[in-house]
Amino acid sequence: MFMSNNFFQVTPEITELSNLCENNSRIDPDLYDKYAVKRGLRDLSGKGVLAGLTEISEVVASEIVDGKEQPCDGKLYYRGINVDDIVEGLTRENRFGFEEVAYLLIFGQLPDAGELERFNRLLANYRSLPTGFVRDIIMKAPSQDMMNTLARSVLTMYAYDEYADGTSLPNALRQSLQLLALFPLLSVYGYQAFCHYHHNKSLYIHVPQPDLSTAENILYILRPDSSYTPLEAKILDVALILHAEHGGGNNSTFTTHVVTSSGTDTYSAIAAAIGSLKGPKHGGANIKVVQMFEDMKANIDDWTDEAKVADYLEKLLEKQVFDHAGLIYGMGHAIYSFSDPRAVLMKKYVESLADEKNCHEEFELYSLVERLGPEIISKKRKMYKGVSVNIDFYSGFFYSMLDLPMQLYSPLFAIARIAGWAAHRMEEMINANKIIRPAYKAVSPAGVMFLLKNAEWFNSYIYAILLCKNSERQVLETWQSLKLLQRF
Repeated sequence: MFMSNNFFQVTPEITELSNLCENNSRIDPDLYDKYAVKRGLRDLSGKGVLAGLTEISEVVASEIVDGKEQPCDGKLYYRGINVDDIVEGLTRENRFGFEEVAYLLIFGQLPDAGELERFNRLLANYRSLPTGFVRDIIMKAPSQDMMNTLARSVLTMYAYDEYADGTSLPNALRQSLQLLALFPLLSVYGYQAFCHYHHNKSLYIHVPQPDLSTAENILYILRPDSSYTPLEAKILDVALILHAEHGGGNNSTFTTHVVTSSGTDTYSAIAAAIGSLKGPKHGGANIKVVQMFEDMKANIDDWTDEAKVADYLEKLLEKQVFDHAGLIYGMGHAIYSFSDPRAVLMKKYVESLADEKNCHEEFELYSLVERLGPEIISKKRKMYKGVSVNIDFYSGFFYSMLDLPMQLYSPLFAIARIAGWAAHRMEEMINANKIIRPAYKAVSPAGVMFLLKNAEWFNSYIYAILLCKNSERQVLETWQSLKLLQRF
């Protein structure tokens, strides 16, 4: 039975209540400075508030020169190994590496040939959904948002797991590795079900192949004819590696730590991380980049004209074009100043794919915006640190050249990042054993100031004073009790 469309509409009553909520929930922005609150858990330079320790990965954006901290070209390390070296080594040896990187992140060391073979075999064995799961879960009420579909599928896996609530390390590891293996299937099958039921497209469900890498299997099960070129698969593998982990301080990984610290199950922790990654300020940013460039290409007749491109970028910042948000999407990062090492690596491979796909003009436009963007932003905005393109700037372009549907951009991020989430869940379980509970300072008006804002309650407050001649807190408690009694 389907609910009426009216059930999901914002009625005038809800709008009125929403206004009431907004009017009584605003906090004076000056109070954040007064109490030294780091909004977004970051200071003005982008440096995060220290909330934990990790050995899984490290993001480097500054260095000490003559005893002073200075910005530098960004670096990213997985378990102490520079990601540049990982990707260059895999390229030199012409092999896939996402599974090896997942092993490194979760277990803290690179596998030898035998260990990697056993790990790949384990993932292949796990890459099979419970009987009827596709029919009964994925194909029922398919969502238009694949991240919602992915989260729902993860939560539903709980019902199929006889040991779902087991929080021993071996059980949590088993669940995490199964989700690592299943994320491509849950994402792609969810998309195919959506296309079938909402766009009347043919439904096909390809079974993953045990001898293929994660990157190859994604293309194999997604495309109707299961075909792909070696370059396509190799660059997708690099994209998965670059998205697999990022220092632990990102929103979705921090969510994994927070939810894990409560002692809950793996499915709940990972579903919460998916909900975080879905946000356009996190995993959905590359979609905005692609949409921005589509609008740019439609409104600039000569993509090589620097003046015209610069004019468009200025209008972006002035909220005159595209979505009127005042942002150049794909520019800037909370930590990096001079460069995002993932973007630097991604650009090299994107250029190769652009040549193969005859998209060199688009690539040159991206490169031009990469060069002009920071200059224009620095002129228009107050800068606390340097600005450069981030990985989202090129990843969306790369996915579009692969003809990957935009609905799968964020799930592809999740397919990679589940490796980092799993590693951080293990680390939290092994080391912390303490629920994460940050402090919030109450700044609501109290006592007489509150009553002045709510004059209709003043009479009951006076009566409370007559009954209780002690401290203001006792007066308020008595008054609150009287108000509760008046409701009945």
